[in-house]
Amino acid sequence: MSLPLDLIADLRLSDLAAEPLWPSALVAGAAHYADADSRIMRSPIDAAILGHFVPATAGLANHAVEAAHGAFLKWRCVPAPLRGELVRCIGNKIRLRKTALARLITLEAGKICSEAEGEVQECIDICDFAVGLARQLHGLTIASERPKHRMMEQWQPLGAVGIITSFNFPMAVWAWNAMLGLVCGDAVVWKPSEKAPLCAIALQRLVEEAIDEMNDTIPAHVCQLILGEHEAGERIASHPLLPLISATGSSRMGRVVAQTVAARLGRVLLELGGNNALIVTPSANLDMALQAIVFAAVGTAGQRCTTLRRLIVHESLIDQFAERLVQGFDNVPIGHPSDDGVLLGPLIDADAYWAMQQALQAAEQQGGQRLTGGQRVEQGVPLNGFYVRPALIRVAGNLDIVREETFAPILYLMPYAELDDAIELNNAVSQGLSSAIFTDSVREAEAFLGPAGSDCGIANVNIGTSGAEIGAAFGGEKDTGGGREAGSDAWKNYMRRTTNTINYGSELTLAQGVRFTL
Repeated sequence: MSLPLDLIADLRLSDLAAEPLWPSALVAGAAHYADADSRIMRSPIDAAILGHFVPATAGLANHAVEAAHGAFLKWRCVPAPLRGELVRCIGNKIRLRKTALARLITLEAGKICSEAEGEVQECIDICDFAVGLARQLHGLTIASERPKHRMMEQWQPLGAVGIITSFNFPMAVWAWNAMLGLVCGDAVVWKPSEKAPLCAIALQRLVEEAIDEMNDTIPAHVCQLILGEHEAGERIASHPLLPLISATGSSRMGRVVAQTVAARLGRVLLELGGNNALIVTPSANLDMALQAIVFAAVGTAGQRCTTLRRLIVHESLIDQFAERLVQGFDNVPIGHPSDDGVLLGPLIDADAYWAMQQALQAAEQQGGQRLTGGQRVEQGVPLNGFYVRPALIRVAGNLDIVREETFAPILYLMPYAELDDAIELNNAVSQGLSSAIFTDSVREAEAFLGPAGSDCGIANVNIGTSGAEIGAAFGGEKDTGGGREAGSDAWKNYMRRTTNTINYGSELTLAQGVRFTL
C-alpha cells in the first residue's frame, strides 16, 4: 500500500518510504543528533510499509525541550486572546484538511472512516472550545477579614508541557492537551506513539503553517515534536524543564511516568486504562441498549480506553439478551476500514491479536463460556492485517482475567439479581474510567449516579460508555489515573494558581488578629 496521492498533496508528506523522516519543527541540523538506524512504519490494514522515522536521541530530545522552554518564556507574556488566535488558525487548517487527516488516521491506526472523521472533528471542536476559553481564564475575588484589603486568585501560565499519546487516538488526545496548553500560555512538547508518527507529523506541519502565517507574533519552537519509542517518553517524563506531563496509555505505563515525574516533584495528568461496565435493568429499552452495547464493545476494534468490556445484565433478561448479542456480534461487517459499510477494522498489530487470544484462553480456563467470536478473519479482508470477530464470553462475575483490560473486542457478559449487586460488580475492578446504565427508572438512574453508585469518572444513563463530548471533563479514577482533560475546568491543569492580597490602606494589619508592633 502507498499513501494516496491526494493525501500527500494535502499534507505535503512526500517520499515517506524513500528516506528517514524528520519533523521539521525540530531544530535545524537535527540529523546531527540522530541515530543511524530508523524505524519502519506499517499500516495495520495490511502491514504495508508506510515509511521510516529516526528516533530522537537524548541530545535531540533535550534540545527540543530547551527550545520549548525558551519559547514559553516569551509565549507566557502574549495576551491570552492572541494565543487563542493561534489556536483558531490551527483549527481552521484542520477543518480544511479534515478528509485527508481522517484518511491518514485510517491508514495508520486502522479506524473506519466515520470514526476517523469523528476524531478529526474532535480536534476541530476542542480548538473552538479553546478559542473561547482564551477570554475566560478567570480567577476569584475573595473577601478579606482585614479592612481595606482585597484577596484574589489568578491563573498564570505553567511552563512547557510534555504530552505522551497512544496510537488509538493519534490526533484527538494531542488536541485536548495542546490546544488548552497553548491558550493557557504553555509551550508543548509532544511524544506521539511510535505506532502513529505520521498523524503527529501531519498535525505538527499544520501548526507550523499557522505559526508562519501569524508572522512574528508567535515565538519559534512553541510546539515541538519528538519521535521515538518508550525511551523518548522516559526522557520527557524526567526532564526538569517540563512541569507537567500529560500521559495517555496503559496503567502500567502511567505508574512508571508518575513515579518518574514525582521524583522531581512535577505534575502528572494521567489518562490510563479502562475496564468499563454497562448495566442493563429490566426496565431498559433493549433495542437502544443493544445498539449502544455493540458500538461500545466493537468500535475501534475494542481499542478505546472507553471500550465496553463488561456487560452486567439482570438475570431475568440475560438468556434472551445473550442471543441477541450473539446475532449482533456475528453480523458486524468486518473488513478494510475504508470500505463502505465496514464497522470493524483491524487490530493495531500482531501483539494485540495474541494478547486477545491469551485473554480468551484464560477466560475459558477460569470457567467462562465463549458464546461467539475471537477467531481471526482471513477471508474478504486485506492480507497480513489482524482482523478478528468480536468475542462474547459469559462469566459468573469478575474473574481474574475479567479484572484485566485487554485492548481488543472482548465483551464479558455476567448476571445480577439486585441493583446493588450490579453496582458492586461495576466498581469491583481497579480501573475507574467509564460506566453506564440502561434503565427507565429514575430511582435506578439516580442510585447509579449517586455517591454510593458508580465510582468511575464517567457515569452515563441510557448511552454507552464511549463517545464522550469535549465540553465536559474527560477522565477517571483509581488505576485510570485521576486526570481530567478537554472541557469544563480541565484548563486549570495547565496553569499555576497564585493567591494575591492587596492592602490599599495606610496601616499594616495582620491576619487572625495577630499583633506585632516594633
